[in-house]
Amino acid sequence: MKFDTPATTNPIDNLTVVGKPVDRLDGPRKTTGTAPYAYERHGDDAVKNPAYGWIIGAGIAKGRLISMDLAAAKTAPGVLTIITAENAGKLDKGQHNIAPLLGGPEITHYHQALALVVAETFEEARAAAQLINIKYAFTKGAFDLAAAKDTAVKPEPGIAGEADTAAGDFDSAFAAAPVKLDATYTTPDQSHAMMEPHASTAAWDGDKLTVWTSSQMVGWAHTDLAKTLGIPKDNIHILSPYIGGGFGGKLFLRADVLLAALGARAIKRPLKVALQRSLMMNNTTHRPATIQRIRLGATQDGRLTAIAHESWSGNLPEGDPETAVAQTRLLYAGAGRMTSMRLATLDLPEGNSMRAPGEAPGMMALEIAIDEMAEKLRLDPVEFRILNDTQVDPEKPQRPFSQRHLVECLRTGATRFGWDKRKAAPAQAHDGRWLIGMGVAAAFRNNLPMKSAARVKVDKRGIVTVETDMTDIGTGSYTIIGQTAAEMLGVAPETVIVRLGDSSFPTSCGSGGQFGGNNSTAGVYAACVKLREMLAQKAGVKPEDLAFEDGRVAAGSKSWSLAELAGDEGLTAEDHIEYGDLAKKAQQSTFGAHFVEVGVDLYTGVTRVRRMLSVCACGRILNPKTARSQVIGAMTMGVGAALMEDLVVDTTQGFFVNHDLAGYEVPVHADIPHLEVIFLDEADPQSSPMKAKGVAELGICGVAAAIANAIHNATGIRVRDYPITLDKLIDHLPAVS
Repeated sequence: MKFDTPATTNPIDNLTVVGKPVDRLDGPRKTTGTAPYAYERHGDDAVKNPAYGWIIGAGIAKGRLISMDLAAAKTAPGVLTIITAENAGKLDKGQHNIAPLLGGPEITHYHQALALVVAETFEEARAAAQLINIKYAFTKGAFDLAAAKDTAVKPEPGIAGEADTAAGDFDSAFAAAPVKLDATYTTPDQSHAMMEPHASTAAWDGDKLTVWTSSQMVGWAHTDLAKTLGIPKDNIHILSPYIGGGFGGKLFLRADVLLAALGARAIKRPLKVALQRSLMMNNTTHRPATIQRIRLGATQDGRLTAIAHESWSGNLPEGDPETAVAQTRLLYAGAGRMTSMRLATLDLPEGNSMRAPGEAPGMMALEIAIDEMAEKLRLDPVEFRILNDTQVDPEKPQRPFSQRHLVECLRTGATRFGWDKRKAAPAQAHDGRWLIGMGVAAAFRNNLPMKSAARVKVDKRGIVTVETDMTDIGTGSYTIIGQTAAEMLGVAPETVIVRLGDSSFPTSCGSGGQFGGNNSTAGVYAACVKLREMLAQKAGVKPEDLAFEDGRVAAGSKSWSLAELAGDEGLTAEDHIEYGDLAKKAQQSTFGAHFVEVGVDLYTGVTRVRRMLSVCACGRILNPKTARSQVIGAMTMGVGAALMEDLVVDTTQGFFVNHDLAGYEVPVHADIPHLEVIFLDEADPQSSPMKAKGVAELGICGVAAAIANAIHNATGIRVRDYPITLDKLIDHLPAVS
């Protein structure tokens, strides 16, 4: 199905099932421990009698492997084989991998996989790994973004477009502006720190490989594993039905998948490999640190006339920049504007996508700068944002937004949160020993149309089955896909079976970039339209004359059950959604507003989040229960980004020091108050037949800045370097009276 004109009235608009807070279809299995995750295949014929692997990561960040003494490990109890680059055979590199997944003799980054010890038990593999003696030749590398900043170069165009953009004359507008801001902000390297580690179970049957893994993008994993191993895709079967969190860290093929396949082939039996938690943060990808300079110019009455946002980040050679300027190109009006990204070569582990890449760190800086400018102008921060709203792409004024309700988000949130009670002057509100402050930030994340396919079947019992390689990383894919099929075919959700995460199914958009929900359901919609046409043909009527309700199909006075029309053989339809140029004609984005109240301990500088509210305008909400779950999860990650998350770099040895969940702090229940979410009533006919857009990443964009702004309102202290830890506050707190 080609979607190249705005959606009109269609069966989804009935909203009989879609739009309702249906419980998660996968909920019972996950809460009872019966959902089979990648490492937890027990009793399957294909994975009987599995062996276990332990990955050894490089102990240096850059250099060469001089020697690896395996003799003691090979003779250790239970050891079956040890996989290294020397015996793995010829390996290619996947399209989405920057560094080889199996290193040696060259070492590209710290904890790059160098070997896999395979043994009868996990404990035996772990014990044998400790017997391996490795010698290295260390090469000096670049590990410090601030030190490498001046060597950064202009990167090639990427997903966010050109590295540099400009409209009007920024230099002249900034020079002429009576009120100016010129400030630099930094965000640290961050880890996905998902609950489930990267894990895979692999089994060969002759030259056919089956891998149960934890992958957000089954299609990418399928293609890149075939390329890396140098075997046909048809010989590989990828299964990823359940994923214990990803946040972008499982978008790409990782070492656990490759090593499980290599090890299983060597021992000719199934093999389980889980990347140890202590390796994950250096072995896999992370959100890169940024240095961001923002300059704003405005008239005395608060109209922005000049906006500049420059960002520096680092990555391995062939890596991409952190696109932290993306939102600044679209969020606020201002005639004179420029954005710029520069990329330094660093020898740290690969930087790549983490929840809301670009906008999440970019908004951390931009939305503090907007508050700082409002303060200079003596304007309320909410009103300043509203004053500088735009209904067109500010870089291309002839291009409108498909929907833009940022002002309504800000107004609704201000009223609901009690913003009128905020004291404009900092450090004026107290609750015992706590300094109280309120903060606000806009939220912004683009909508990404992506091709997605599905297969829909109806059998002789009237049971509907949906098959697509789409994944559910906790986002509710099972549920909203089931709701879509139920709505399109007029059946109860309980009669829909949803099967996901299988490379033998039609290729979907996958999960990432908050593009999964809208595009995957649109693919199911397309397949259901084709199935409706087949049912109409069986009934001998036109598709537009059919009505679907309660498991029956009616046309005028005639009526059939779905089972009757499906017949003994059943009916199967397969189709995909692909998009025309609607997204080029009108900018498709999602908007929101975050409101936060914090308390800062006057004696210790400890910050506690007391209240949070997010108001979101993000197209049709397909399931308010799963959507709210996504937003509150994103808000929680925003708290982590604001107050604690920081992969600390050893700039001499070139690795992240706090590479486990003991050292890398993330929010826990005690850190998070009740979170309130409001969805504006919006449907965007230009986004897809579903009229939906993404929500899972919008919820993190701007949260950290809203907290930073609330801390400033509470204390008068402006912190521009994340995270905002107590050491950055305690020496500057107001005197205790």
